[in-house]
Amino acid sequence: MEKTLYTITVFSENTVGVLGQVTVIFTRRGINIETLSVSPSAIKGIHKFTITVYSNLDQVTKVVQQIDKRVDILKAYFNTDDELIFQEIALYKLATDKLLAKGSIEEWIRKYHIRIMEMNETFVVFQKAGHYEETQQLFDELSESIGVLQFIRSGRVAITRSKVERLTDMLNTIQEKYGDLTD
Repeated sequence: MEKTLYTITVFSENTVGVLGQVTVIFTRRGINIETLSVSPSAIKGIHKFTITVYSNLDQVTKVVQQIDKRVDILKAYFNTDDELIFQEIALYKLATDKLLAKGSIEEWIRKYHIRIMEMNETFVVFQKAGHYEETQQLFDELSESIGVLQFIRSGRVAITRSKVERLTDMLNTIQEKYGDLTD
């Protein structure tokens, strides 16, 4: 069965132990999490987990349904890349002398749209934002031509192409049906 990269979005309150509850569902099903990032969402008091996994449609549907059943989870969704706008950030540490021996830093900046985070006599740190393929291509080229001292890539951060968070639609539907639950 062919596997596709899915992005799973999980909304919850910022409660201790929620991450463990979510990750154990993947572990039990033998699904490896490729990337994971957690941050506050656009909705006050709600946190958003962005998880990427390679899976098939049936398996990812079951995982999202299982996550959705957890008490501490407000809602979970999954999307494919064409339904999202997403990025990753990568940092690359290089030896300053080896980088300068290759020529102009300006060429690297123009070619890869990188930003210099820090530069001193010992090392230079580049930052590159982009899709996985873009950050990997820069890593490969720097590794071959200069050598990378350290490298780190963030998890995917993503938003849907819809006007508002999908959770907002769900919360509005609940409010219309039951009224304001904060009274």
